[in-house]
Amino acid sequence: MGKLKQLRSVLPGLKPRVAFLGDDKAASSRARDRVHLHRGWYHLARWHKEPDGLRYRILVRDLFICQMCGWNGGNETRRLVADHKRPHRGDPTLFWAEANLWCLCKPCHDSVKQREERAAAGEAVGGGRKSG
Repeated sequence: MGKLKQLRSVLPGLKPRVAFLGDDKAASSRARDRVHLHRGWYHLARWHKEPDGLRYRILVRDLFICQMCGWNGGNETRRLVADHKRPHRGDPTLFWAEANLWCLCKPCHDSVKQREERAAAGEAVGGGRKSG
């Protein structure tokens, strides 16, 4: 009877998929900011400062109404997002283009829109994931 060969471990070659375990969302966000420098653009006055920032101008242009579900945010700007219709992926032209932005409520942005973007990214990379 032959000896079993020792199998080489696959684990050392795999990239970690979870950077942080636990509820430290701020630390996780800071780590992503260090890797993706364009995320810092969201912290610039040019983007964030009211009433001159691009984010606020988009909310005003769209009358504080979610362009997906029609929810009227009124003065609840914390519950509204200036979302990029086409993901910018670090392209400054797409990031700052007003025509590429629209007003979404947080629930639409965080669920429907993110799911669509992840599905599109999966299809572009390898045809999507197969279950089973």
